[in-house]
Amino acid sequence: IFDGKEVKYVYRKVSESQLLDEELSIDDKKAFYFNFWTNEGKFDLELLDADTAIVKRYLDSIDDVTYDDERDGNLPFLRWLINNTALQEGSVLLLLDDYVKRMNMLTAGAGMLRQTARTNEVFYEMLSIDDNLKDFEDFLNIMGVECKLRLLQLPGGQKELYFVHNIPVPFGETASSGTLILTSLYRRLMLRKESSLLYVDEFDAFYHYEMSEKVIMFFKKKYPNSQLIFTTHNTNLMTNKIMRPDCLFILSRRGQLTALCDATQRELREGHNLEKLYISGEFEKYE
Repeated sequence: IFDGKEVKYVYRKVSESQLLDEELSIDDKKAFYFNFWTNEGKFDLELLDADTAIVKRYLDSIDDVTYDDERDGNLPFLRWLINNTALQEGSVLLLLDDYVKRMNMLTAGAGMLRQTARTNEVFYEMLSIDDNLKDFEDFLNIMGVECKLRLLQLPGGQKELYFVHNIPVPFGETASSGTLILTSLYRRLMLRKESSLLYVDEFDAFYHYEMSEKVIMFFKKKYPNSQLIFTTHNTNLMTNKIMRPDCLFILSRRGQLTALCDATQRELREGHNLEKLYISGEFEKYE
């Protein structure tokens, strides 16, 4: 929703890079539809304040294109429209473009434990700027990792991170796998401006369930204007304390997503133990 207008963009693919069709509507009024198999479409670009766009140029540009390799992608009309039209500031298309560019995905599984020396070096340089080291230290403490951190410069000139003790302890060599995952998560967030939509896969692969709760609460507080999607196998997180039932989804074996509130005839209340209901088979039909 941008400036009170509901924008809906839908596309279908026949392969990883090949589009079947795409459609954009504003407040349920169709602005355009295009089918890439038939090269036919319907266009009402006045809804987008983009009626100066010459659609024939787009049709001519794709008319002679042949896709000999399924890895060759076709050019979406939406992308062409944004890049080839003089749009006014505040245009729905520009707002949508900005939203899509700020969509991010993090995979927080075992791969986040494997960091190159160069990656760590860049991260430590970032921590040395302003109050970033204190911010990172506060982040770990909020997550339940009680520690004090210090950056020291080694004889070779590079920086190294240490836990503060009587004798400094190297961070990278002694931190637990859970702490290293948190570190990688923090590092990746530092490199991004605030996401419009952030999808975090396997976010609690190495966490105790209490830390998993803290991670979710941290994200909710830090990114109040972002849409956040987490995947987990942890049923301890099925609780009204963290999330409303309409924000908790079951992914079935058939690939279907169902909100808990739609997966039962029972009227779910705040006092219900959602995990207990799940384990007892209340939502079994939708698993």
